[in-house]
Amino acid sequence: MDVGFLGLGLMGRPMALNAARAGTPLIVWNRSPGRYDDLRAAGAKVAASPAEVFGRARVVMLMLADETAIDAVLQRGTPRFSANVTRHVIVHMGTTAPGYSAALEADVRAAGGSYVEAPVSGSRGPAEAGRLVAMLAGEPEAVEEVRPLFRPMCHETVVCGAVPSAALTKLAVNLFLITMVSGLAETVHFAERHALDPDVLLRVLGAGPMASAVSRTKAVKLAERDFSPQAAIADVLKNNRLIAEAARGSGTATPLLDVCLALFGETLALGHGGADMAAVIHAVEARTSRPPAGRGDG
Repeated sequence: MDVGFLGLGLMGRPMALNAARAGTPLIVWNRSPGRYDDLRAAGAKVAASPAEVFGRARVVMLMLADETAIDAVLQRGTPRFSANVTRHVIVHMGTTAPGYSAALEADVRAAGGSYVEAPVSGSRGPAEAGRLVAMLAGEPEAVEEVRPLFRPMCHETVVCGAVPSAALTKLAVNLFLITMVSGLAETVHFAERHALDPDVLLRVLGAGPMASAVSRTKAVKLAERDFSPQAAIADVLKNNRLIAEAARGSGTATPLLDVCLALFGETLALGHGGADMAAVIHAVEARTSRPPAGRGDG
C-alpha cells in the first residue's frame, strides 16, 4: 500500500524525494501548488487532496508548518477526523508544542488510529543528503512499523519512549542549536569589528575542538553574507518560543535562550524572516550601531 507524505516545504520536499528515490511507494500532497516533476520522476504519485492520500495510504507522514496546518489537514474537530485516522498510522514529523502532540496522540488513538511522534534534527542541507536524525516516540508496535521508512531520509533513528518525549528531545536539541548559532554570529561580528581576516578565523574555528558540521556551514554563510535559507529566521523564532514555553511550564531557567529569543525577534522585525538563521547577525550588528544608553540625540 502507498505511504502518504503531506507537506513539501523546505524540509518536506527533499525528505519525500529521498524516500521516493529509495523505492518507497509514495503519494504526496502539498497545500501550496508547486512543481512535482522531480517527485514524479522519482516514482511518487501526486494527490489532488489530503482525502486522496488518506484513501490510498495506511501510514501518513506529516511534515507541516504548524499545529493549525496539522489540524486542518486531519480535519480535527470534525466528523471527517475519525475517517482520516481510523486504522491509519499518523506520523507527526514537524516541531510543535509537546502538549499539543500528546493531545493529538490521544485523539488519534481514541478514533482507532495509531500515532508516532517523529521530529527530525537537521536543516535543508542534511535533508537533501538524507542525513537527518529522527527522534521517535509512541506505541512500540507503531514505532517499529514506521521506523524503516526513515532510512532513506535519516542516517539515524533514535527511539525516545512515550509521547511527548521525542518532541521534548527535539526542543532540547534546538536549544543547543539556537544558542550555538547565535554565539557564532556574535563571534563573526566581533572579528569583523576588529578587522580580523575572516579566512583565518574560519580556519581556526574549523580546525578546533568546537567545530561541527553546523558550525562549519554557518561560519561560511556568515563570512560570505550568504543568508539563503536552510532554517529560516521565522521558523527558528517559532521553535525558540516553543522551547521558552516548555521551559516556563516546568519552571526551568533558560537565560541564554531568552537572549536568543530577543535577538531572533529583532532580526524578524528588521525584515529578515525568510533568511537563514545565521542572519541573526543583523540583530547583533543593529545593537552595535545603537548609541549607548543615556546618550541619545537630545
